[in-house]
Parts: sequence; structure tokens; C-alpha cells
Amino acid sequence: MREPVAVYVHIPFCHKKCGYCDFSSFAINGPIVDRTVDAIVRQVHGSPFAGRPAKTVFFGGGTPNFLSSAQLARILSAVLCCHPPQGDIEITTEANPGASNAFAELREAGFNRLSLGVQSFLDADLQRLGRIHTAKHAREAVSLARRAGFDNLSLDLMYGLPGQNLQGWMRNLEECAELAPEHLSLYCLTIEEGTPFALLARQGRLDLPDEDAQITMDELSDVLLAGAGLERYEISNFAKPGRECRHNLCYWRGEDYLAYGPGGVGCVDAISFAEASPKAVKVRYSNLKNPYDFCTSVEAGETGWIVTEELDESTLRVERVMLGLRLREGVPEQVCPEQRIDNLVRKAWGLRDGGRVSLTPMGRRFCNDAALELAFP
Repeated sequence: MREPVAVYVHIPFCHKKCGYCDFSSFAINGPIVDRTVDAIVRQVHGSPFAGRPAKTVFFGGGTPNFLSSAQLARILSAVLCCHPPQGDIEITTEANPGASNAFAELREAGFNRLSLGVQSFLDADLQRLGRIHTAKHAREAVSLARRAGFDNLSLDLMYGLPGQNLQGWMRNLEECAELAPEHLSLYCLTIEEGTPFALLARQGRLDLPDEDAQITMDELSDVLLAGAGLERYEISNFAKPGRECRHNLCYWRGEDYLAYGPGGVGCVDAISFAEASPKAVKVRYSNLKNPYDFCTSVEAGETGWIVTEELDESTLRVERVMLGLRLREGVPEQVCPEQRIDNLVRKAWGLRDGGRVSLTPMGRRFCNDAALELAFP
């Protein structure tokens, strides 16, 4: 039996492009939407990886519930036809409040985990972010998801927002705790080059909390969420025991994952690629980002993707350290130079436990620096 794999499906459409977003997403509508759905289904059925069982499926975006529940169900059906579901498979779709709330139909189609892009329960925050939903929409979406039968619910919240203070962030955390999701993702706003927010920042028109305030917001999260049974298992993610996002764990642990849809990125064993060099251990590939280009490629009988990088053993080890160090479980000691581990422990950034190296709360603040220190001999 072929090794089970994580499967990602990228839905590239949004009702509106947010000012901070640099993801592969497009605020477009019309015939291209139906055409893209057809192309994704065709790409799945023509995949050279068809037959590998799926242990997780994750629909991301963009805004997956920009599509109708029937369209999402059609794509999921194609995925499960070509990648037979393994056991208690985790099948997630992201969804935004303010878009379709047909959660009962999604649950019936086979999705068993829902990730809601709430971002904030305060209207002032949502307005500054340019979101299309209100705090009321977010609360209603949580209620509708529960009524639809989703007992594995994740919420996304953002901190470090323009005009945000500690009191506002505490209100968000407290409301989130009251809603009792099984999973919570907390992201600090990052100003990405090429976005409208980057231009505003250069013009001095973004009133952002300073670094100390952002650190305090992050530290408050551990304290206020512990009472709700949510523990940090990754730098930006909290979960109740056993409710960690299994799909994302595949990324952080360096496992294989496939990708369908415009802008999706996959990474699989190099043996799957005839053109891979003998030294390659894995190959990373990217689907064409522009929906029109993607559709044209797939409709012509092509794969819809290009090989972007061949990963040898050395590169793969560096990536596994840098990603794995984000996890509470950390990485095995044997993949890191002994002296570098000692340096990390002396600086109180890292600790040893059971043959693994992980970050301390202080080390989390310097995750990238710590990862670079451990990853290279």
C-alpha cells in the first residue's frame, strides 16, 4: 500500500483583497470561477499521485466558501476518489464569516473540521483590517457551525493590529475562550512588501503596537487560554488535547503533501518525478498562481504546476529543523550540532528533554534566530 499523504486544495478567490494580505488570492468573479472548479477537478483526476491514500485534506485560500457548497463538495469528492481516505481522516475547510454560511451542507459533504477566519471580535479591528464581516457575523458563524455538527472548530485571531491595545486583545481572548473552540490560531500582523499596508506603514499612517506590546499580547494568550483548555503546541497555534491540526503537523514535521488548485504548493518524494536528480530527496512544486494560466494549462492536458526546487538531504535537514522548532515537541537532538544546542540552552532560548530540543517561551521570541543557529553546522 502506498504511503498516506496530506492533500491541500487551494481556492484562490476572495470577495475582497485585504490590505495586509500577500497570499495567492484574487478578488474576481464571473465565468473563471466555474472554469477553475472544473480545472481543479480535472487536475485531481489526472494527478500522477492518484492512488496515494489521504490522511488529511485541507481546503485553504483565498476564501473557500466563496464557492458554493456544491462546488466544494464536487472538488472534495474528486479528491477522495483519487486519494482514498484513511481511517479517521481529518477534512478541513477554511471559511470566512460574511461569506456563505452553508455549514450544514459542508458537513454533509464530508468536511469534519472547520477553520473560521474571525481575526477579531471587535468591529473597530475588523474595519481597520478591511474585512467584509462584522463581529456579529463572526459569532453567528460559530453558532451555525456548531448547529451544523462541527465538533472540531478552529478560529483565527490576529494581534498587533492598527489601533489595538492590550484591553482589546484581552476582550478577544476572553470571548474566544467563552466560545470554546477546539483549536485556535493566533497571528501577529506582519507587514508584507507589496501590500497596501506596507505603503501605509512607509507613510507613517499605521498606528501599530510596539514590539513590547506585541510580546505582552502573545504572553497573555498563554495565561488567558489555559483556563479554556487550549495549550500552545506550535508558536502560533493552540489546541485542546488531541485536537491539534493534523494537516499542518504534516508540514511542520516535514512529511509529504500534495497540492491542487491555483497557487497550491506540494512537496513529495523525489522518486515521483522522472526529472529529479539522483541527489534529490524531495521535490517541491507550485501550481500556477493565476487562475487563467492554471486553467489553460490543465485544459491543455498539462499538470498545471512547475517544479520549483529539488531538496537534497542537507537542505531537507535545515528545513526540518526550522519548521520543527516551531512545535512544542521540538526536534530530535541528533539532527542538531551539539555545540549549537549547548549555546541555545545557555541563552535560555532552548531546553533538552527526552532526546529532543525545543524552545523556551523566551526562545519563541527569537525563533528564526534560534532555528538558524541550530540548523547549520
